[in-house]
Amino acid sequence: MRTLGGLAAASVGVAAWSLVEARAFTRSFHHLTILPAAHHPMRILNISDLHMMPGDDKKVEFVRDLADLKPDAVFLTGDQLSSTKALPALLRALKPLAGIPGAFVYGSHDYHAPVWKNPLGYVIPPLASGEKEPDELPHEEMTAALVDNGWVDLRNRRDVIDVAGQQIGLIGVDDPHIDYDEYPAPIDHDAAFTIGLTHAPYTRILNEMASEGVGLALAGHTHGGQVCVPGYGALITNCDLDTDHVAGVYGWPPIGHDQTMQVAISRGMGTSPYAPFRLACRPEVQIIDLA
Repeated sequence: MRTLGGLAAASVGVAAWSLVEARAFTRSFHHLTILPAAHHPMRILNISDLHMMPGDDKKVEFVRDLADLKPDAVFLTGDQLSSTKALPALLRALKPLAGIPGAFVYGSHDYHAPVWKNPLGYVIPPLASGEKEPDELPHEEMTAALVDNGWVDLRNRRDVIDVAGQQIGLIGVDDPHIDYDEYPAPIDHDAAFTIGLTHAPYTRILNEMASEGVGLALAGHTHGGQVCVPGYGALITNCDLDTDHVAGVYGWPPIGHDQTMQVAISRGMGTSPYAPFRLACRPEVQIIDLA
């Protein structure tokens, strides 16, 4: 009985800590020497998986304070919303960054709000029946607002933007996790360095980007595994990456000597409101200094 009581107390403690950790927002800094020789250094932000909800005041202030880092470009890699009423909070969070060059792509939770799902439905399909249809999120209004901020809608598109006085090529896809991706056709431009955006870092997208010479791919979606085992790591990635590459910055392809691209996968800032916890996987915004 003492052993069971101890285990129960430990479980409660871990659960409580996972709720605390989900609000322990962090900045992760990375330095990559990958720009062409003639380019000036620049600092970019990879902001992913905000999953904004009404009343997310701490998260709003954390994002607003990112402007103090003087980024040269801002990239949003999807799942900005988790509520039909959260757009004002999102726009308030991003307002200090408006006017800085950047671009955005979407994840599934920019189109449809999360819904509660019976976790046993994955192994007992009848238990998954009767689940509520998700509410549509205000993605068209959000798109107009983000474009007004000066950011390029990069869903299944290419473009070129000026960052720190130099031309940077961009390529992006809509969310591969829900098969919204259509890899865009090439366009003519003189940019010597290209950044790719995708919400979910599926290997088919990363391989396509690497094959055409993209220098850096930005993504989110995985939440870094969200619940990790201390000393072991993530148990799942929610895509076809292996758990050793669930988050962080590394060369692509991850195995071999022909790495032609760097990948930056953020652990993201939020969670589903129906699973508001993180363990050994604190939320983050990636700050990447390129030279």
